[in-house]
Amino acid sequence: MLSIVNNDTASWTDRAYELATGFADRAAVHDRSDEFVANNLDALKAAGFHKALVPTEFGGGGASIAELCDVIRIIGAACGSTALAFSMHCHLVAAAAWRWKYQQAPTEGLLKRVAAEDLSLVSSGGSDWLESGGVAEKVDGGFRVTARKPFSSGSPSGDLLVTSAVYDDPDAGPTVLHFAVPLRGDGVAHLDTWQVMGMRGTGSNDIQLTNVFVADAAISGRRPAGEWHMLFHVISKIAFALIYAAYLGIAEGARDAAVAAVAKRPADANSARRAGEMELELLSARLAHRHMVEIAEHAEPGMETTSTAMAGRTLVGRHAIATVEKAMELAGGMSFYRKSGLERAFRDVQAARFHPLQLGPQLDLSGRVALGWDVA
Repeated sequence: MLSIVNNDTASWTDRAYELATGFADRAAVHDRSDEFVANNLDALKAAGFHKALVPTEFGGGGASIAELCDVIRIIGAACGSTALAFSMHCHLVAAAAWRWKYQQAPTEGLLKRVAAEDLSLVSSGGSDWLESGGVAEKVDGGFRVTARKPFSSGSPSGDLLVTSAVYDDPDAGPTVLHFAVPLRGDGVAHLDTWQVMGMRGTGSNDIQLTNVFVADAAISGRRPAGEWHMLFHVISKIAFALIYAAYLGIAEGARDAAVAAVAKRPADANSARRAGEMELELLSARLAHRHMVEIAEHAEPGMETTSTAMAGRTLVGRHAIATVEKAMELAGGMSFYRKSGLERAFRDVQAARFHPLQLGPQLDLSGRVALGWDVA
């Protein structure tokens, strides 16, 4: 397998490879039973990965986004559910660190808590996006929030839900409020809704918030509902490199499994061609993802950066899915058996289709940016 790991990332990636062996051994069990990958996430936390992206001055590991993308990719080859659930925590920490460093945003307290308390953060961003969801009503000292938040990956063992709700501001109109609430707090219910085709171990259950109090001081951001805001440009440039590292890892794992099975067989032209097609798809996914990492680490947030990052999200997803399909074609009938791992990879990688921005909205955005038109 072509390695994109360099000497600077060896420490983090070596630890990831060590853990990935155990994750791979348990992946089929989690998949068969819809069992949350709690033990895997606990192992990552014990090895320091949950605070890896926190700056060293706040007690964290000071790792780069590129380093954690490699970690997630390695884990993804072993267990897609673990990689995806972990990536959701990572992108929240990475965005908070970036905003603290480059925008002087007041995220220091959160970052220090992640490091000191080994907090697990859970995102509801994919289900909210620009419009958000739920209702925030003004009360003395804060707001009362009622909302249902689906796709809350990692929630069974999470500590804080980083989410939002809409407040009908009498002056500014519908305003999205951003905040975090304890996942074991009053008015927070975990709904057992995650019975799905793939990524069965992520614990991406719905979270029901009912009259949850959020203090004024806990509101970390406000923005007009339904409109692009600088916060979402920061999220777009950072989050999807980490999230889609999981899908690249799944594709790499499927490729390796197929090669290991077929290389033992007598050489034939059909297998060689299928292997070549698979390699082409995987290289395309890797190149697109590498560009996403460059954007996450070096690009200025804004509409053009968001457009390019979202195009990268489409390309990585498309080519990761195609890589797994080609791996199954190369392996042949054995790939239809659960024990091969390829059948699970095929189901898991399909989730790449559903994160924002999905294909239609992504094409609309990129087309409008290219034409110089207003973005809807």
